[in-house]
Amino acid sequence: MAVPKNALKKWEKIREFALGLPGATEEFPWGETVAKVNKKVFVFMGVDDGSYPMGITVKLKNDEAHAHALTCPGAEPAGYGLGKSGWVSIPLEQQGAPAAELLCDWVEESYRTIAPKRLIAELDER
Repeated sequence: MAVPKNALKKWEKIREFALGLPGATEEFPWGETVAKVNKKVFVFMGVDDGSYPMGITVKLKNDEAHAHALTCPGAEPAGYGLGKSGWVSIPLEQQGAPAAELLCDWVEESYRTIAPKRLIAELDER
């Protein structure tokens, strides 16, 4: 199954943005791409090989951002009980999926929820 080009472009932008945040690292647990800060995941980016629909999962503590994310086509609270702590899964391939810029804002929000204060301060200085 081929990945739609626009979804792949968004995914690549999000990945590049996430890995550009202070202290961010990329790992591949369960064959899935994740970005971590301080050994904690702040964005799950799934797989980019077309074996599963592309999407991202972010932790949104801000009620407004969380509610907004859940209005995206196909978005839902994350599985494995993560939804209870504010994690939202947002598909990238659906018609009407959010723009990369908005998704990057949510990635940053997720990062700020998980990153240590010194790295957030470094981000704020940029």
